[in-house]
Amino acid sequence: MYLYNVSLQRPTTITCAVQGNFSGTKQQEIVVSRGQKVLELLRPDPNTGKVVPILSVEVFGVIRSLVAFRLTGASKDYIVVGSDSGRIVILEYKPAKNAFEKVHQETFGKSGCRRIVPGQYLAVDPKGRAVMIGAVEKQKLVYILNRDASARLTISSPLEAHKAHTLVLAAVGVDVGFENPIFACLELDYEEADSDPSGDAAQTTQMTLTFYELDLGLNHVVRKYTEPLEENANMLIAVPGGNDGPSGVLVCSENYVTYKNFGEQQDVRSPIPRRRHDLDDPERGMIFVSYATHKTKSMFFVLAQTEQGDLFKITLGVEDDMVTEIRLKYFDTVPVATSMCVLKTGFLFVASEFGNHYLYQIAHLGDNDDEPEFSSAMQLEEGETFFYAPRVLRNLVQVDELESLSPMLSCQVADLANEDTPQLYVACGRGPRSSLRVLRHGLAVSEMAVSELPGNPNAVWTVKRSMQDEFDSYIVVSFVNATLVLSIGETVEEVTDSGFLGTTPTLSCTQLGDDALIQVYPEGIRHVRADKRVNEWKTPGKRSIEKCAVNERQVVIALTGRELVYFEMDPSGQLNEYTERKEMTSDIICMALGPVPPTEQRSRFLAVGLADNTVRIISLDPSDTLQPLSMQALPATAESLSVLQLGASGDNQEAVGGNPLGTLFLNVGLQNGVLLRTVLDSVTGDLTDTRTRYLGSRPVKLFNVKMQGKDAVLCVSSRTWLSYAYQTRFHLTPLSYEVLEYASSFSSEQCPEGIVAIAQNTLRILALEKLGAVFNQQSVPLQFTPRQFAIDHNSSNIIVVESDHNALTDNTKQERKEQMAAEMLEAADTDEKEAAQLMAEEFLTEDLPDSDFTAPKPGAGTWSSCVRLVNPVEGTSLQQIALDQNEAAFSITLVEFGSRPDEQFVVVGTAMDVTLSPRQCSSGSLRVYKLIEEGQQLQFMHQTPIDGIPSALCAFQGRVLAGVGSVLRIYDLGKKKMLRKCENRQMPNYIVTLRTIGGRIYCGDIQESVFLLKYKSKENQILLMADDTLPKWVTSLCILDYNTVAVADKFGNVNVVRLPTDTPDNVDEDPTGNRALWDRGVLNGATHKVEVLCSYHLGDMVLSMQKATLIPGGAEAITYTTLGGAVGTLMPFTSREDIDYFQHLEMYMRQEHPPLCGRDHLHYRSYFHPVRNVIDGDLCEQFNSLDHAKRKSIAEDLDREPSEVSKKLEDMRTRHAF
Repeated sequence: MYLYNVSLQRPTTITCAVQGNFSGTKQQEIVVSRGQKVLELLRPDPNTGKVVPILSVEVFGVIRSLVAFRLTGASKDYIVVGSDSGRIVILEYKPAKNAFEKVHQETFGKSGCRRIVPGQYLAVDPKGRAVMIGAVEKQKLVYILNRDASARLTISSPLEAHKAHTLVLAAVGVDVGFENPIFACLELDYEEADSDPSGDAAQTTQMTLTFYELDLGLNHVVRKYTEPLEENANMLIAVPGGNDGPSGVLVCSENYVTYKNFGEQQDVRSPIPRRRHDLDDPERGMIFVSYATHKTKSMFFVLAQTEQGDLFKITLGVEDDMVTEIRLKYFDTVPVATSMCVLKTGFLFVASEFGNHYLYQIAHLGDNDDEPEFSSAMQLEEGETFFYAPRVLRNLVQVDELESLSPMLSCQVADLANEDTPQLYVACGRGPRSSLRVLRHGLAVSEMAVSELPGNPNAVWTVKRSMQDEFDSYIVVSFVNATLVLSIGETVEEVTDSGFLGTTPTLSCTQLGDDALIQVYPEGIRHVRADKRVNEWKTPGKRSIEKCAVNERQVVIALTGRELVYFEMDPSGQLNEYTERKEMTSDIICMALGPVPPTEQRSRFLAVGLADNTVRIISLDPSDTLQPLSMQALPATAESLSVLQLGASGDNQEAVGGNPLGTLFLNVGLQNGVLLRTVLDSVTGDLTDTRTRYLGSRPVKLFNVKMQGKDAVLCVSSRTWLSYAYQTRFHLTPLSYEVLEYASSFSSEQCPEGIVAIAQNTLRILALEKLGAVFNQQSVPLQFTPRQFAIDHNSSNIIVVESDHNALTDNTKQERKEQMAAEMLEAADTDEKEAAQLMAEEFLTEDLPDSDFTAPKPGAGTWSSCVRLVNPVEGTSLQQIALDQNEAAFSITLVEFGSRPDEQFVVVGTAMDVTLSPRQCSSGSLRVYKLIEEGQQLQFMHQTPIDGIPSALCAFQGRVLAGVGSVLRIYDLGKKKMLRKCENRQMPNYIVTLRTIGGRIYCGDIQESVFLLKYKSKENQILLMADDTLPKWVTSLCILDYNTVAVADKFGNVNVVRLPTDTPDNVDEDPTGNRALWDRGVLNGATHKVEVLCSYHLGDMVLSMQKATLIPGGAEAITYTTLGGAVGTLMPFTSREDIDYFQHLEMYMRQEHPPLCGRDHLHYRSYFHPVRNVIDGDLCEQFNSLDHAKRKSIAEDLDREPSEVSKKLEDMRTRHAF
């Protein structure tokens, strides 16, 4: 078995983000690391506030840290990447190529994420003179950055700043102006603790703040100063220095923030404020988890975020260059972030730890509001702190939201909405920001306007009055016997003075030349000049115009009798007919003209689709006008044609899909629902490299539109698709919208880039914003973290179990609030009773949603859970059953019991008072619910106590198979409780997942890989058949066939294991069962061992796998989802020839295009086990982004043309997925 791995959606979680001017212009940009393995460049648009992805690159390594720096006096930022490659890599973004380019790559250590190999921490001197790269333990290296005579970036040899037996927790570059660069580190020396067997030294070890100075004169790094800290710290914030501020660092520790600097500066210490009337555990300390610094010429401030999501604006009081106080002021509350960036354009970018990411506009700096400001100068007792009240956003305004699926905990592929194409149902998020999302393959459509028309129109166009107009002037709608002209302004209204003929249907219309309009109708052509003069060309005799093709300088019409007439505009703006006419050999079905290239007078080619199932290219060049150039036979009759440069936008063109700049494409929509895309040679007119794709059951109509200023094609069949170029790749994506009949580009002040379309008797104006997105999402909010869900296919509803550790149920929360309110009243004096009463009432009625303000954390060992019934098609929650405080739900399954065949039951596994380490509970239970009212309601039946945590449940032969801790049991339905029928106690640790096929059970152990068991119904025994030789920390299983199973583990590996086909089924042959029970084979394990067929490192923890078909008529593949929000598929190869081809392509790509961060691709994919029988499609698909010379040399090595390689890659992807 050989598999081909392709990512359908890259990870959506962001592990770190840095801002800067990476393209060298004034625009502020953000570089983020997605899922630790994808580097992405985002550009927030200062006008619209939308975050636009510019470039996304897979680095085939683990990105551990990112930092941006700028050489003194430069206008462009570089990116330093700390990864698992054992190398420091400096990248530069090249806007012309839209690519990251490696400027420097310096090796310093072994590869892999090791404790003593640098890469975990990066700190840069604010003036861009040096960078420090540090390991978790011992090693720190400093590189000096400079520029040579030709202004290229140079990097020095590394200077060591090592210290043995020392753990580093944070590193930052201190701003000291142009003095010697200084780096500050949080360190912990464990030498004494290591040699002390009593453990006392470990309790008394203090963390230290150490400053390292790089002496630029001596080219040497020295430990300048070190001082022990009172509290254990977790973060350092550099304070602007030089002319901008006092320099030094803010040390963030538990409950306190301290300003420190060397010299005569005294420490300034302030407690971190806490929320008033907080339901959190009062013993729990408060820490800052992320920050963003903003400085201008006159001021600076730091936005620091607590682990509850509250932002504080921190400023320093300075007198005589000495810091005298730290001032903290509550700013606003946003989701807890891994990274925050304050941009110079006044935006705050929040890369959330879990869930969607946000871009906020900073509307106010919070200087003049009534929010209290806390200062370190205020006198407080040791251990006391300030209090504040959280509130809704006041200083920030949310302007954009980047959807993120991370953490994606469970996924199932099903077509519950009956849309032909399956949807992905995904449980994702954490705590109160969780959601159940429905992912559909397609682009999200925003409906800008819908208006009814007097009849059913058959076509629509938009035209400008003159070439200089930025926006369209008219919408022209054609009916069976009339034409309606609407003007576009503040509103859309009918006009009669456009010069168009309204009493006839229109075949086509466009703007001609600089300021004229043209209307083609069945009886002739109407040419409307700018001064409203009208020239008409009438058809000869009784003949009429059947088909036409127009562009801004040319008109071609087909008259009845298969005759082509060609018109071209002369320099005076007059439309002239070419003297000869051409008769075609067959009926003309459709025609298309290409756009006029910017430097030329005419488009050289006319494409004509004929009834004899051919498309012909005819020359319009003056030297051989109307002469045939080439022909292509089609598998069916053409319905519609389009000729254009995909991805072209005026002068700016980028190579797309492995094609050189300026390539012309002929798109052919066939009547059988297939789209053909063919390269049209711009010199000879030859047609080559045809790609096909099935779009739907109706004939395909094509319409040219503009997307992000570039040409694209809208393809209308039984679904509407958009073919466009995005980030150097072709995308053909359906629109998640109802069926359209005719469409055209639309541009107005309110909607600069949209589509005007007709559907039945309505005119619709649509906008597509999230280009490049693979899925659009519909979301149902959940209260707690979703653990598992089951789908009831009869009613198309979903039952979700949600549970959170360290959380309170709604009832307990209300009880605690009432208790605190009573305490407030008790504590108040008699004269303060009224004020206390008001405060208590306000506190009880205050409703701050947990999804925005984080749920209270009362302490370890507390749990809250619920069971929820959801209608995913409508996006509504039908029923929510809350469980008791400290009862945690872990598993769910849908069962049809053999004793009650026509009824559906839901079994939920719960446990009381669960502690995670050691893993134990006071009691477990199986709760049984019956689905009533056709699956719209859950009715509680009974609850069965058990002696462990029911971690996995599965329906099995009309009963329930339950993994209770390390015991495997079969239960049947009883009247008062579940009845235990059979059990097996041979699992070593903890059962995490169960799958069944026939009488065979596949059981995933948390630590010891997969076990194959056989259930013998006559003896009522579960017998162990086979196990694995290598331990694997299983997270997910997927059965491929009776003997084969795919196993994913928590380290990001996917393995396919198989029971050898020649294995005698010993368990079946042994009538007594004694041999299988007692005759233990190898290493105290099972008699048989599975063998590994495929092994592959994905680099992200896979939490669900399913064998599924993702497209109508597609082949089955393994669809997987990961914790980081990625969706991918492992496709099986069907021929030996394909395997050899892709193995060679992958080998050449490894040599010619090594990963961006310096990691060796083969080593990365073999992180834990050597990669076996899996080919990396993500690497192979980077072939299209190589420059032309490299593509040509690789293709020659494969004895192919570059276009053939691109076609093969596209075919491999579209056979199974999108």
